[in-house]
Amino acid sequence: NLRGEQIASVGSQAMHDSVWLKLAHRINELAKRSDVDGIVITHGTDTEGETGYFLQLTVKTTKPVVLVGAMRSATALSADGPLNLYNGIVVAANKTSADRGVLVAMNDYIYSARDVTKTNTTNVSTFQAPNTGPLGVVMDGKVEYYHRIIRKHTHETVFDVTGVNSLPKVDILYGYANTNPVLVDALVKDRVAGIVIAGVGNGNLYPTVEAKVKQITRQGIMVVRSNRTGSGRVLLNAETDDSALGTIAADDLNPQKARILLQLALLKTKDPKQIQQMFFEY
Repeated sequence: NLRGEQIASVGSQAMHDSVWLKLAHRINELAKRSDVDGIVITHGTDTEGETGYFLQLTVKTTKPVVLVGAMRSATALSADGPLNLYNGIVVAANKTSADRGVLVAMNDYIYSARDVTKTNTTNVSTFQAPNTGPLGVVMDGKVEYYHRIIRKHTHETVFDVTGVNSLPKVDILYGYANTNPVLVDALVKDRVAGIVIAGVGNGNLYPTVEAKVKQITRQGIMVVRSNRTGSGRVLLNAETDDSALGTIAADDLNPQKARILLQLALLKTKDPKQIQQMFFEY
């Protein structure tokens, strides 16, 4: 038995924290009901992976929660939206989907919301999990899983957004050759609680930016080193001395997902060692 309701109506390029919180609150309400077996969320593809990861950390249920989207409009040739929606419903209704965290069903594949990201501007196969691959497939209404996520998720996390109406301010700084360090100053002036740097290579920082980072971490601003490459892990205390800088390694989270985890972590603690552990757990 299917029923629907509208939580918000915004383009996914306009997604913001208040919608995330409203969505998480409503899912947690619905998941407690005995007449709800699973939940499917239709979402624009631009930030679908980000919303999925936020829910992965804040939804408190073992029931399936599945995001779906469409790369082609309903009026386009070979529109993919209807099949993605059907597949999402099939995945959410399948008992083997329980306790796998929040899922994303796109283009016949099932991904963990933690690992999936949009990799192409327009192609229907844009959603990929570069570091881990899909968890399973759905074809002709049949669901098959091959992998299970082992990072803590949903009911296993420490993040409870009950009563939370806003999130700490965290922004992303993109790394490149000859990065302008004044960009760090601008974010500090804007009173950010944390900064995620999409560093080059193994999350490395331009020397003048690194010097600024060392200053601001001593002021209590959290700085996470992620990377701009699109795949791979940022290693703790490898090419960059995180212990000396006071920085946090993002592990294999891309910058936009590292930002989400840092926002939620800052609701719990301002201890960089505890936050670092969260990046290894979630």
